Amino acid sequence: MSWQQWLAARDVQPHTTSKQELDNLRALIARDLADAAIPALSPDRRFATAYNAALQAATLSVACSGYRVTARAGHHAVTFEAARFAIGSQPKPSRITLTSAAGNATLSTINIPLWQRRQRQRSFLATPSSFIP
Repeated sequence: MSWQQWLAARDVQPHTTSKQELDNLRALIARDLADAAIPALSPDRRFATAYNAALQAATLSVACSGYRVTARAGHHAVTFEAARFAIGSQPKPSRITLTSAAGNATLSTINIPLWQRRQRQRSFLATPSSFIP
């Protein structure tokens, strides 16, 4: 997709960012990555916090491109896809990784065995910063 296609679909809207907004996003990302590394937190909480850091990093790259993703169903997927487009990277592995991270975000709400959910979360939490575009 392109910015024009996302605009036409009303998935993004033009946005003028500010240094303050970007600084706030950077601080949020740093805080969430630090919190995700705290072993005393539950694996579910650590995963959710690391996922939010990745989402905010993607949001930052979209904002730097002059857009904001609209708050609609599927906006996380649009944010990650738009971030990949904004950065200009084409390699499939990073897209698969981000898609995988987005998919894992629902693991705490679906009915799968706890041991399997924990195993997937541990693999994500091992390197949460690697999921940031």
